[in-house]
Amino acid sequence: MRELTTSENRKLKILTAYSVSFTLIEPTENGLRKSIMDATGSVRSYLREKCFHDFDYQGQGSEHKIFLESSIYTETSLKRTKCSLYRPVTKKGDPRIWFYGLGAFVDPNDILALICFDGKIHVVNITQLPIERILNSPILTPLKELIEEIKIQENYVADELLQLLKIIANRGPIAAEVEADTGVGRTLETLLGIDINSSKQPDYKGIELKSFRANKGNRKNLFAQVPDWEISKFKSSAEILDSFGYWREKDFKLYCTISSITTNSQGLALKIDSELNHLIEYSNKKEIGNFVRWEINKLHERLVEKHRETFWVEAKSIIDDGKEYFQYQAVEHTRKPIVSQFDLLLEQGLITLDHLIKRNSKGRVVEKGPLFKIKPKALNLLFPPSKIYSLVSEVL
Repeated sequence: MRELTTSENRKLKILTAYSVSFTLIEPTENGLRKSIMDATGSVRSYLREKCFHDFDYQGQGSEHKIFLESSIYTETSLKRTKCSLYRPVTKKGDPRIWFYGLGAFVDPNDILALICFDGKIHVVNITQLPIERILNSPILTPLKELIEEIKIQENYVADELLQLLKIIANRGPIAAEVEADTGVGRTLETLLGIDINSSKQPDYKGIELKSFRANKGNRKNLFAQVPDWEISKFKSSAEILDSFGYWREKDFKLYCTISSITTNSQGLALKIDSELNHLIEYSNKKEIGNFVRWEINKLHERLVEKHRETFWVEAKSIIDDGKEYFQYQAVEHTRKPIVSQFDLLLEQGLITLDHLIKRNSKGRVVEKGPLFKIKPKALNLLFPPSKIYSLVSEVL
């Protein structure tokens, strides 16, 4: 796909601000002439994610062609049409997509947003349509109606959760559920009736909750992800611990932060192999060198899976008579991370990795991570513009 213009990027940010989920496609001159477009990897992933269609299970040939209801939007109206999804018999059956009548609404190399909603695929010409003017107009056009309906539906759960957090905040300082760094999150999840488990799924009806103490400028947890042991030199967390661990009182552990811009006291650092698209953790000991790897694409998937929508909840920590209490104060609401920024932030040391490995009294090795964390100042580099809410007043 060609590079987006400043105007096109601005329009996409507006759609994102309205909670609209979409994928992009660019019809070429040849494609418009032949009434055909390649269903690129991002288009296929989006259709699969939205449970509209999975090309992996589609047979080749016209007899396996699938048709879906679609709408193509203009500034003031829409055209109801059909979308065809198929894989030709030729070559490897590279997936194709087409919207009947599309040629009358687009020019070659226009950028189209495909929006899956309410059982249809909606086509919006980002290049040509004045999105901001349409949304600010007092006239209710089909496109404005679609976007506002999506916003209401997408924000329903977020509004519900925000009201619950305000109720909790108005109770005043609340005693910590456990005395640990994780206490701020555990306490809030208990108050919301969320089971404490190791699920990788978001916490509250599709929204991830990340709580932190306001009086600490700590990095924020993004997600946990073990290395890909099959492509790594080391095959377990135990090997990492045995190679780099240390005794601290009665515990043999490895609690440390690893970055791409510096080597830590254990001689460990990160680097990206752009050719293989791997994140590598390595040691400055020549006899060890590169010892574990992650596929970058897998890390991207975890980021999107975990932070499609996130509430970053800030709490004031209060110590009274030796016991910690939390006054939940504010929420930063983020959506849809900018995946391409993840690699850059890793390279700049703004996203780091923490090992939390320990051998317990029974000799079993336990790894609470590895945890990928982001520095607070970089949050707005990984996500589109967020909304910040006070839990005791209106929007900040």
